[in-house]
Formats: sequence, structure tokens, C-alpha cells
Amino acid sequence: MSRLGPGLITGAADDDPSGIATYSQGGAQFGFGMLWTILFTFPLMVAIQLVSARIGRVTGQGLAANIRRHYPAPLLYAIVGLLFLANTINLAADIGAMAAALKLLIGGPAHLYAIAFGVVSLLLQVFVPFPRYSPILKVLTLALLAYVITVFSVQVPWGDVLLATLLPQLSVRADYVVMVVAIFGTTISPYLFFWQASQEAEEQHAAKGEEPLKFAPGQAAVQLARIRTDTLIGMGMSNTVAFFIVLTAAVTLNAHGITDIQTSAQAAEALRPIAGEFTFVLFAAGIVGTGLLAVPILAGSAAYAVAETFRWPTGLGLRLLKARGFYAILSLATLLGIALGFTSIDPIRMLIWSAVINGVIAVPIMVVMMLLAMRGDVMGRFTLSRRLGVAGWIATAVMALASITMLATLGA
Repeated sequence: MSRLGPGLITGAADDDPSGIATYSQGGAQFGFGMLWTILFTFPLMVAIQLVSARIGRVTGQGLAANIRRHYPAPLLYAIVGLLFLANTINLAADIGAMAAALKLLIGGPAHLYAIAFGVVSLLLQVFVPFPRYSPILKVLTLALLAYVITVFSVQVPWGDVLLATLLPQLSVRADYVVMVVAIFGTTISPYLFFWQASQEAEEQHAAKGEEPLKFAPGQAAVQLARIRTDTLIGMGMSNTVAFFIVLTAAVTLNAHGITDIQTSAQAAEALRPIAGEFTFVLFAAGIVGTGLLAVPILAGSAAYAVAETFRWPTGLGLRLLKARGFYAILSLATLLGIALGFTSIDPIRMLIWSAVINGVIAVPIMVVMMLLAMRGDVMGRFTLSRRLGVAGWIATAVMALASITMLATLGA
């Protein structure tokens, strides 16, 4: 567990309540027909997260700091501004989903729970030193086990599952294409790029005797091997859990004619009469646990990006007075996320807006990441290998196609 960190936490955070809603809708609407997408996105997700992690560890800086140094300011401001907006909307959706799930479990006022979740997350990030806070995030990744256990609490025709995953029946129907795009966008998200790169830089700064690999190549063999293992395990966990969420929805909701799921809490509630109390409790509790993990990462990735843009001191390892701007942005994103839950804005529309913005900014960020990682003046001797470079560009091309499809569908 000590060798795991940024990759494990990043992968687990990808299965946030918003992601759970998307995966649940995929399984409810199309049954086993969406399982192949999880298998397909796994190598793409691994490749692009490896690129972001390497940039952070090799340069000792996050993505925004590297973009600021090597690309025009307007590009940086546009990317970071849209990232902050998308993360804030996603925070609102996740906090609302956690509150709704807890209300399902124990009753009570959802709005009060939303405030409590947001404030507790914020206080932990601001006042708990990073060496103590990082293990908390690692422990929260165990919440994802709820979705593994859930699958084995219901009857699953594993032969049909294997066949549908490896030999999918593809379709060009608009609703099918939109769901494929939604799953791609949920799985490969910009906030994950920024978080993992910044966490690699942060852990390097916090570890005594470690330097950016560009200036300490002797440390590269150990660190790059750790990054590879950490990222493979983290993204493997993320995609395995996503697979099981789609599968659970397929064998329960879809099999009983429930094909329209708009939120993760709605998915949990729909499971109760079909799969029983135990499955319902596991699913709902998992929403709360994954939200507790995702909320600080959404807020933190926005804070890292904005603070690096303006050359402010950054890092969860710094005390409040030494990184006032960083913690101010982190607090602003979290508090705005809480506040949006008290407005008349439809939470489903918030998810749609977040997905659209993420889809718009994911591709240019991935292009810039790939270009950065191939530059000798940025990465020194640690530019991308041919194999990782090809994999990264394939991931970028797939996301570009997905984004174009999404925008064309929305404009139709």
C-alpha cells in the first residue's frame, strides 16, 4: 500500500457519484450492451494518466505550471477557467448525490447533510497535514469494494456477460452513441489529469532527498516503476468498479424494465425492491464513500490549477498562511458546490453542463500534455517512449472523436 498513492487515489476518484449515475444509466438502458466500453477505455485511461503522472514527477510541477511556462497565457486561462467551472458543477452534483444517498439510508434533511459533507471535506484538506491526509484518501478507496460485493449479491449470467463484453452488438442509434460518449467522458476526465500530475509533484516535494527526475535521473528507475504500478492498479480498480456498476444495473434494473436512471441515489433506490435491502444499503453507502473521496479531489485539482496559473504557493502539504491563495480557491470551489445545491438549477442539468465542458476541454488538454511530454526541454531524457506516445495519441484521438460526436448530437 505504501507504493500506491496518486494513481490509486486518482483512479478511485473517477468512480464518483456522478460517474456512478452514468454507469448505472448505461446498464439500466442497454443491459450488457455497455460493458465493452469499460474494457475499451482501460488502456486509454492508463496511457493518459501515465503521461500526466510522468510530467508531474519529471518536472516537479503540475500541469498548469508546465502549460504556463511553455504555452500562451490565453490558452492557459481558458483551460483553467473551464476546469474550475466544470469541477464546481461536478462538486455540486456529487455533494447532492451523497446527501440524497444518506437520506435514503437514515432519513433526515438532505440539505443539512450536503452542508456537512462539504464543510468536513474542506476542513480536512485545510487543517490536516498532507502526510496524514493522504492515508485517509487511500482508506476511502475501500468504499469502492461496495460495488464489487454488490455484484455477488445478485444472480449474474456470467457466460452472457463475457460474450457481450468481448463481442459487443454495436449500434449507430443516437441514444446508444450518446451513452458511449458519456461513459468515455466520465472515465477520462480533465480533473484527473491535473490531480495526478500535481500529486506526483507534491509527493516528491514532501519526500526527503527526492528531486524532480529531470534533475535527479538516478531516481528514475524506482520512481517510474512505482508510477507504472500505481497507475495500473488505480485505473484497474476504477474500471473494474465501473464494470460492476454497469453490470449490477443491467442484471437488476434493466432486467426488470427500469431503463431510465438519472442520479446515483435514484439507482440505489430502484435497487431496493428488486435486489433486496443488503444490495440497496451497499450501493447507497458506496455513493457516500466515493463522494467523500471525489469531493476533495475535484476541489483540489481546481485549486492546484488556478494557484499554479498565478504562481501562488501550492500544496496540501503547506500550512494555511503559506498558501492562502491555494486554499482560498479550494474553499471557493467547495462552497460554491454546496451553494449550487440550494438553487433551482436542476441537478441533472448540472451533470450535463459538467459533461459538456469536460468534453470540450479534455481534448486540448490531452494534446498539450502529449506535446509537453515529448519535449526534451520539458522532460529532459524522460520524453515519452514510442509505445506510450502512440497509446497517448490514440487516447487523445478517441476522446476527440467522442467530443465531436457529443457536440454534434447536442446540436442536432
